[in-house]
Amino acid sequence: VQLVESGGGLVQAGGSLSLSCAASGIAFSIFPMHWYRQAPGKQRELVASISAIGGTNYVDSVKGRFTISRDNAKNTVELQMDSLKPEDTAVYYCNLRDFNAMDYWGKGTLVTVSS
Repeated sequence: VQLVESGGGLVQAGGSLSLSCAASGIAFSIFPMHWYRQAPGKQRELVASISAIGGTNYVDSVKGRFTISRDNAKNTVELQMDSLKPEDTAVYYCNLRDFNAMDYWGKGTLVTVSS
């Protein structure tokens, strides 16, 4: 299983970024997908999740600003991030947990929001 994130970068506060994660080596469409982030000196936190059929959940701090979506035909999951804040600065990771509770992670993509 391979997960590859892309789309991170530097953006000013109030701006937008879109992250993408491409999955391979697994039946992508049947699994929920997740985006996590880890800020310097902090624990990794779950930011957004999307079920196999498109149901979504978000951590309170990003509700109304971030949107998770998936394209099962392309084996991709996206995270649209709007109204970014400096506290959104972190490395963002794509995650898939299979039915044996095995976690798969991408290498992460850095998002930096300047004030």
